[in-house]
Amino acid sequence: MEPYQLAQHAIADLKTAILLTLRNGPEIGMKNADLGRCLGIHHGHAGHEGHIQRSMLALMESEGLVVQDNTSKLWRTK
Repeated sequence: MEPYQLAQHAIADLKTAILLTLRNGPEIGMKNADLGRCLGIHHGHAGHEGHIQRSMLALMESEGLVVQDNTSKLWRTK
């Protein structure tokens, strides 16, 4: 498999993992950090933890898959 295909497959797998975690999580939703910790992806370099799941959530929000409550900052599936 080519590097591009590997990357696209990895993104699809992460999106699926996020959707499953949100669907099986609390009905009110989950915070970005809690979601990342559940999936073991809440990493980053000093002061920038959480960028992996936050980037994925932003992508998924633009695709209409998830939504964030502006007040509570909780994410849930649409």
